[in-house]
Amino acid sequence: MSTERIADIHCPSCGAPAAYDIRRGMYLCGYCGGTVGVSEAIKQKEGFRALRQGKLQEALAGFSLQRAKCSGCGAEVVFQENEAQANCAFCGRQLVRGKYLKTKNMPEIVIPFAITPEEAKERLSAWCRENAGKREAKKLSGQIGQLKGFYLPYEFVRGPVSCSVRRIDGGRKYYCGGFIDEVFVNTSSQLDNRLLDGCEPFDLEDLREFDFAYTAGHTVKVRDAEDKTLSKRVQEEVADSYTPVVRKTLETKAVSVEPDVSSVVRMPALMPVYYLRLKDTAAAVNGQTGKVSVLAAKESHYYFLPWWLKAMLATLLISAAAWGGMRLFGMESAMSLMITLMLGFVIFIITLVAYSDTQHTKFRIEKGRKVFTSKGGRFVRRDGVLVQEEAPMERRSTPPVFFETINGKRQEVVIRFSSAPRMVRMAVLAVIVLFLPVICALLINGFDFGSLNLGGSAVWFCIFVPVVPIYLLKFGRIDMYDRPWFYLVEGNGTSKRLKRVKAKEKHSFKYYLEMIPHGIGAILGILFALACFVTMVYLTAGYDV
Repeated sequence: MSTERIADIHCPSCGAPAAYDIRRGMYLCGYCGGTVGVSEAIKQKEGFRALRQGKLQEALAGFSLQRAKCSGCGAEVVFQENEAQANCAFCGRQLVRGKYLKTKNMPEIVIPFAITPEEAKERLSAWCRENAGKREAKKLSGQIGQLKGFYLPYEFVRGPVSCSVRRIDGGRKYYCGGFIDEVFVNTSSQLDNRLLDGCEPFDLEDLREFDFAYTAGHTVKVRDAEDKTLSKRVQEEVADSYTPVVRKTLETKAVSVEPDVSSVVRMPALMPVYYLRLKDTAAAVNGQTGKVSVLAAKESHYYFLPWWLKAMLATLLISAAAWGGMRLFGMESAMSLMITLMLGFVIFIITLVAYSDTQHTKFRIEKGRKVFTSKGGRFVRRDGVLVQEEAPMERRSTPPVFFETINGKRQEVVIRFSSAPRMVRMAVLAVIVLFLPVICALLINGFDFGSLNLGGSAVWFCIFVPVVPIYLLKFGRIDMYDRPWFYLVEGNGTSKRLKRVKAKEKHSFKYYLEMIPHGIGAILGILFALACFVTMVYLTAGYDV
C-alpha cells in the first residue's frame, strides 16, 4: 500500500491526498480545491486506527505468539512460539515467558526490514573498521555476532504544529506555525533516544499497514513508556526538528522552542532496528537504510560558567593580547603594563555588561554521551546486491511560518534583526557620537585639521569611549532583538516592511502641571550640558574660550 494511503489526509470530496496549508490552517486538496479541517483530519486517522485494531484481533487467531518480560529492566517482547528467547537483549537479565493475548499495544503501521541480519552485521563491522581508533569500535568488533533484529515501538507523528519561540537572552516571544511529516518517537523506556535518533531517518515510501506476517523471524518489543513521558518526547522531537530554523531566524543558538502538538495525528508504528547492547556502549543499525549509530562508551562533560567569571576570563584574554601587541611593537614594559591595566578596567566593564544577559547561568557540570553515526546515503538493493547511495539521507521538514497580530488580524511576516541597513546605521551613529565634538570643531574651523586640539575633547572621550561599546553590546542589541523589523508577506509573495506608528498618549491638564518642576530641572541640565559641549568644541577647534 502506498504511503499516501496511510500517512496522508484525504479530501472527503474526491479522495485525493490533501496538503496542509500553514497560512490558512487547514488541509487543501490540490485536485478539486476541497478543504479538510484539523479536527476532521484527526477523526480520519482515528477511524483508520479503529479499523486496524479490528483486523488485528481477527489476524491474531492465525498466529501463535509468546510474550517474555524481563525480570530486570521490565522490557516486554513478543515473538513466535517456536523462537528461542532466553535473556533480555537490553539488559541481559532472564526473560519470563507467557502466552500473548492482548493486542492493544500492537501498532497499525510498520516499515518492514530491508536489510538482512548478515548485511546489518557487515554494516556494523564496516563502521568498526572505519573507526578502529575508537574504544567503542574495539569493544563492539568482538561482539557483532550478538546483533539482533527487533521491531521497536514508535509513534509516527504527522500534522500541524504551532510554536512560541524566544531568544533566551531576550524576553520577547514570537509565534510560528508549521507542519511535521517525518517524526518518529521511540515509545520504549529501556532504549536510549539519542542512539535511536542517530540511526534515523526512515524512508516513508516503505510505510505499510501492520500485519503479523511482517514479524515472522523477528522479535517485537512492546511499548511501555507512560503517556505523560511519551507526550513529552513528542514535544521534544518537534522542538528539535524546528530548533535549527528558529536559530537561523532569531540569529542565535540560545533559543527556547515551546511547541503545541495538540493538532497532530499520532499513530503507533513498528520500526526495523538491529540492536546490540554491551555493558558500557550500545549500537543500532537501521533495518531499512543500513545507517549505523553507536553510543559513546564514556560520558562527556559540559561546563557552564557564571556570567561574571566569563567576563573576567574574556578581560584577561583581551588584555593579555593587547599587552603582547604593545610589547611586540617595542613599547616599554612599564608603559605597556600601565596602559594594559587602564584598558583592562574599561574592557572588564564592557564584558560585564555584555554577559549580564546570562545572570541566571550558574556554575554547573552536565554529563552526556555522544552518539557516533555512519556517513553516506541509504543502502538499497540493486540486482540482488546491497549498494549505498551517494546522497545522504536528511530529514525533510517544512520551514515554519512566523505570524504577528497586526491591527487585530493574524498575518504572516518575515522577521529580520541584524539587517545590513540597520547595522550600518548603528555603526555610523556610534562613530558620530564618539567623535561629535571633533566633527563640530571641523565644521566651525573650516576643516583645518592642523589646528585641531584633541585634548579639548578629553572629557568627552573619557565618557564615551566606554559608553559607546557598552551601548552597542547591550542596549543596541536589546533594541535590535526586542524591536525587530517586520516585513508583511503579501499575496504575490513579495514583502513590505511594516512601520508601526506609536499611539499618542493623552494626559490630563493636572499631569502637565505636575511635570513643570521636572521640566525646569531637565531644561537647566540640558543648558549646562550644552554649554560644556560648546566649550569642548571651541577648544577642540583650536580657539581659546
